[in-house]
Amino acid sequence: MGKQRNTILVIGDGPTEFYYLKSLNDIYRGLSIKPDYPKHTNLKELGSKIEEGIRLGYRYIFCVIDMDNKKTEPTSTQYAKLKNKYSQPINRPKKGIYSEVFFFETHLCTELFFLYYFCYTSKLYADQESLLRDLNIHCEYIKTEEFFRKCKGLHSYFEKHGGKLAKAIENANRSLQDQMKDNRDYTFSELGKMFEKFENSNRL
Repeated sequence: MGKQRNTILVIGDGPTEFYYLKSLNDIYRGLSIKPDYPKHTNLKELGSKIEEGIRLGYRYIFCVIDMDNKKTEPTSTQYAKLKNKYSQPINRPKKGIYSEVFFFETHLCTELFFLYYFCYTSKLYADQESLLRDLNIHCEYIKTEEFFRKCKGLHSYFEKHGGKLAKAIENANRSLQDQMKDNRDYTFSELGKMFEKFENSNRL
């Protein structure tokens, strides 16, 4: 398990998260960050991916969650049950397994964190399209796998167009402070916390 102590499995809702997280491996060279995503974007499949990660011995399992489809029933209750199931570390000493599962939420979707590379906003977006329009003010962005591959790394693509990861983390953390202050449940990202955990894991 010594080699696996700093391994992180990151499970996203779909290809957006997969391609973005893959583009971060050059930054966090001391970590083994394996992005993955379910073939079907439902909570049952997400649960299966988490269990697979535990069986494979990943020390940390990070779930990157888009909240735009987690607000209505029955999905809301199913998601709450899934989070509760993994609220405590998974400790199976006989099998040499110790895993911690974390959920990092963004509302509406991960593209808000991409926008945070460039600027801060707390406005309510009615749909993904309106958020993507704001992101396209700063750089061309098309939510397709063809575009993600053409970018040759989403992180470096955003930085080449004037965005900064440090700024995105700062803006994401600010969104959580404003969320608490304004008592609202929209336009926030916990991905800044995820990056802080990356940094902490890298020091171990």
